Amino acid sequence: MKRVMLIMPSFFNYPQIICEEIRSLGYEVDFFDDRPSTNPWIKAAIRVRKELVSHTIKQYFNSIMETVRKRKYDIVFLISGQSLSFTEDMIQELKDCQPQARFYLYQWDSIKKFPYITRMQKYFDKCYSFDRDDAQKNPNLTFLPLFYSKQYQKIGENKRNRFKYDFCFVGTAHPQKYQFITRMSKELADVYHNQYIYFFFPSRIVYFYRKMANSELRHAKLSEFHYVPLSSSEMQKVYVNSKCVLDSPQAGQLGLTIRVLEALGAKKKLITTNADVVNYDFYSPENVYVYDEKYGFDFNSPFFSSDYKDIPLEIYRKYSIESWIKRIFEENI
Repeated sequence: MKRVMLIMPSFFNYPQIICEEIRSLGYEVDFFDDRPSTNPWIKAAIRVRKELVSHTIKQYFNSIMETVRKRKYDIVFLISGQSLSFTEDMIQELKDCQPQARFYLYQWDSIKKFPYITRMQKYFDKCYSFDRDDAQKNPNLTFLPLFYSKQYQKIGENKRNRFKYDFCFVGTAHPQKYQFITRMSKELADVYHNQYIYFFFPSRIVYFYRKMANSELRHAKLSEFHYVPLSSSEMQKVYVNSKCVLDSPQAGQLGLTIRVLEALGAKKKLITTNADVVNYDFYSPENVYVYDEKYGFDFNSPFFSSDYKDIPLEIYRKYSIESWIKRIFEENI
């Protein structure tokens, strides 16, 4: 049986979801976190000044290599974002250790936010990005949006006419995201009375740091945020009971967030601040509303007066995790 080495952040339950899908294709898979610890200080150091924790990173990588040297992988699959702690030398060491393996890279953050990743691309046989603009400008990148998992597909298969919440938002409270979600919530209050908002911070330390560093959070209160991520089952309940999903990417992000694709999978209406969504084949004004802070909401839009409109099945399936994994693994065989 072929074996895959998966390296990615421990972000909610996505490693488990991706591992399950890889196994469904007949592979064995070993998962490794792309950082040595989820401690907020170490996470912050990796993003700001990686050299501050270089010794910790090296120890962690060496412990991974103890396992990797005993195994033979057919595919090394790195899903990278700003949390990536491995250096170029480490990736080269992986390649030297696994010369028979195909190396695939998927960029889950934009080059603008994570320029270091451009230096890593040369170590990979194929590189993908969730950012359409990055892929158009970089010949090494193939554009591939994110996915919805099977749990959201199941929600979409069970249509409901009555909902507990008019909309939901669950996500990390990045400054601009917090600002836009809060603003949209207030503007929607007259038509969407029942709102579910779950702003998440990894810790109170991160909250206080963000509050001091970012003007968007200056008037935010500690009690507005949660410091434990919503579990997968809790998240599923929220989506089942919501008519609409709110979304706002981080500042400068063009690629669609995972929440956009989850809303698509669950067949929920979507309100997003990402205007690039209109360039995707699943877009329709009945299902997706693009919010512009300059103009606010147009409540005469068909988005507010119509029910969810089903999209063609071939387009819907195109964004499933099954299609996503097959695209990366099978088109390169």
